[in-house]
Amino acid sequence: MKRISLIIGALFLLFGSAEAQTFTLKSNDLGGQGTKKQEFNGFGCDGHNLSPQLSWSNAPSGTKSFALTVYDPDAPTGSGFWHWLVFNIPANEQQLVTGAGSLDGKLLPAGAIQSITDYGIKGFGGPCPPLNHGPHRYIFTVYALKTDQPGVNADTNPAIAGFNLWANTIEKASIVMYYERKK
Repeated sequence: MKRISLIIGALFLLFGSAEAQTFTLKSNDLGGQGTKKQEFNGFGCDGHNLSPQLSWSNAPSGTKSFALTVYDPDAPTGSGFWHWLVFNIPANEQQLVTGAGSLDGKLLPAGAIQSITDYGIKGFGGPCPPLNHGPHRYIFTVYALKTDQPGVNADTNPAIAGFNLWANTIEKASIVMYYERKK
């Protein structure tokens, strides 16, 4: 009986710790609400358009690269709004630093590329919801991919990029930031 208890205890420790190690995305810059630091500068907004620091941990086995997207499903477009798309982040990277989404991409990891957003730019485009439209959700998602390069380039539109991500994702992790503009 003592031996069975030891085996059950060992299995619990083995499987219990595996479940606790989930693929996770977090940020030192983001709380639940966006700020002027992240807000877009254009489209009637006057923010700093600074992409936040993002880090991830516990990537799944077989990860060959990462991608990151920022999406607003509440945009009044009928199809949401893509604010940032980054691909070809090497598998040994575990973060993007504050400001990595600048248009020049100088702070991105070597080899990473940004493709066009719904603003028509290649880089981070912060929140800029219509005035008095209510709070919008900005979903930051990191994708652990089974390929080094998901078949996109700097000119790939968000719909095609999303399709290629879907086809190559092992796991993904997200955090949500809310932002609202009021008169």
